[in-house]
Amino acid sequence: MITTDEIDRALAYLRDNADKDAQARAERCYMEEWIKTVRAQEQAKCAGMSIAASEVQARMSDAYIKALDAYKVAVFEDERRRFLRGAAEAKIEAYRTQEATRRAEGKGYQ
Repeated sequence: MITTDEIDRALAYLRDNADKDAQARAERCYMEEWIKTVRAQEQAKCAGMSIAASEVQARMSDAYIKALDAYKVAVFEDERRRFLRGAAEAKIEAYRTQEATRRAEGKGYQ
């Protein structure tokens, strides 16, 4: 049985973490764009090379690999927070079902 205290904690979690969740999503979106910028900057350093060769060089650069590592961290945090929100939402939904079942059973025995 899911208690009302557990639901209160789940609701509090959703409320109290909304800003952090939004920040994690913003960081992920920012990093998605930042990687493109880093790749473009690195490709620009490869004047005289073909597009394909300059892209290879850009993707092998330390700056690009650092940006990729930062993106990995941002994705991890965003996804971790998404799964925690999902767990809280699932608990609330299970509680709703539990309470609806309890009410239905109460009506059936009268």
